[in-house]
Amino acid sequence: MKQFMNAKDALVTEAIDGLLRGSGGTLARLDGYPHIKVVVRANWDKSRVALVSGGGSGHEPAHAGFVGQGMLTAAVCGDVFASPSVDAVLAGILAVTGKAGCLLIVKNYTGDRLNFGLAAERARAFGLKVSMVIVDDDVALPDLPQARGVAGTLFVHKIAGAMAEAGQDLETITTTARRVIANAVSIGMSLDTCTVPGNPKEDRIADGMAELGLGIHGEAGVEQIDFDGARTAMTRVIDRLAPHTGAGPLVAILNNLGSTTPLEMSILTEELARSSLGSRIAHIVGPAPMMTSLDMHGFSVSLLPATPEELAALAVGVPLSAWPGLSAMVAVPVRPLPDGLAPIQPLPSAHPARRALIAQCCHAMIAAEAALNTLDARTGDGDTGSTLAGAARALDAALDRLPLADTTQLFRAIGVELSQTMGGSSGVLLAIFFAAAGDASASGKSWIGALSEGLDRVMQVGGAEPGHRTMIDALAPALAALPQGIRAAAIAAREGADATALMTRAKAGRASYLGQDRLRGHNDPGAEGVARLLEDLAG
Repeated sequence: MKQFMNAKDALVTEAIDGLLRGSGGTLARLDGYPHIKVVVRANWDKSRVALVSGGGSGHEPAHAGFVGQGMLTAAVCGDVFASPSVDAVLAGILAVTGKAGCLLIVKNYTGDRLNFGLAAERARAFGLKVSMVIVDDDVALPDLPQARGVAGTLFVHKIAGAMAEAGQDLETITTTARRVIANAVSIGMSLDTCTVPGNPKEDRIADGMAELGLGIHGEAGVEQIDFDGARTAMTRVIDRLAPHTGAGPLVAILNNLGSTTPLEMSILTEELARSSLGSRIAHIVGPAPMMTSLDMHGFSVSLLPATPEELAALAVGVPLSAWPGLSAMVAVPVRPLPDGLAPIQPLPSAHPARRALIAQCCHAMIAAEAALNTLDARTGDGDTGSTLAGAARALDAALDRLPLADTTQLFRAIGVELSQTMGGSSGVLLAIFFAAAGDASASGKSWIGALSEGLDRVMQVGGAEPGHRTMIDALAPALAALPQGIRAAAIAAREGADATALMTRAKAGRASYLGQDRLRGHNDPGAEGVARLLEDLAG
């Protein structure tokens, strides 16, 4: 897999230096590359309790991304998925610890426990006050004697960080950190494994499957399950967490494990709100990548029944771009459309023949969805069929509230419906088409004449004409032939659609950005949709 990286052995040091260059001088590193990789607050004065965390790299922005005011004082970075050395941890402790002492926040992995633990002992031999807490929030493997530390660690970073910044003492901060660890629970799910730099990718998760409870180093999860969308995925995660959450309100961290898109993460947020625990989740951190696993296509949920003091600490703002902040989980706010945009709903009226005609048109577009998507994928982004079918489903569902008996109002109502339900430029153009047809019908035009006026308006507004390789190449000849009957219109539309396969230069629409080789031999999907619709009507 291609990655924007250089030599494997310089991967972490180059990444740290890149982070520091963009920090505005708030961060620094200790000398000692490549064996000692420690990021510290540049303005730290050792008057308050220092917080030191870290571990293997590959979890960015954790841990170095959380070094700063109100969170960590230092992060000790190992190589990818490898614990830092005892000397590196000790260097970090000595660099930031004063009389107030230091708290080590360690995730529950053997290498981290041993190296941080020995470093703590050596630091104490220097006369420093050092406490250590072990985060074990992962509930994926209930029979594991020592649960892993995962994204719930971030609760400890933030709460302890706020307390340290406020000047509280080491004992109080340590006690609170241990209480947070005892109450925090996490679990993750992924559709794919991560890619460790320099190693072949492990493809253990088959297509159509998801892995529940896998570790942040790519360790295998507790089970693989059939993947059936975001709702099922979130349900399985919440079902594992729910028995460990007690009662009362919760704070959730919704963590991106690496390569899950923002769109997916927003959908997962909605499913979290709809879940069986949704009504108890009062606040959320994220969704955002915070404790990642390189490029893993997955997410994790961490829950904490926070006390008022812990909630206040989570709410304190920090000048760290990696920390998304705490937000209240609210109902979806909805406000009315501005005056003039709320559609005036015409009175519905019956006309069985027109209802049947429109229904047939809708069903034709729905049936063509897959074929038009396949065709569009060759010359576009593969969504023409879905766009047309989605609008057709909405229009079909609206039939009983349309003014079917009034041609003028019917054209206008269809235009309004399409403007609300059909995405992209196609939705706008068809809304203009039917709105203009309604105006023409009000002026006394026949229904065929009204549709022709609608086409003229679309060409004026959209700038496309016959020969520009758009749906107009099928629609214009079809409307011209329509006075001779629907079969003649269907034949004309088919000839127009097929002619677009010979047009190797599109002059409008998304296809205008493509070269000749991508267009040659493929019908324009919009024109193909018009042809299929009329062929269906012609029988």
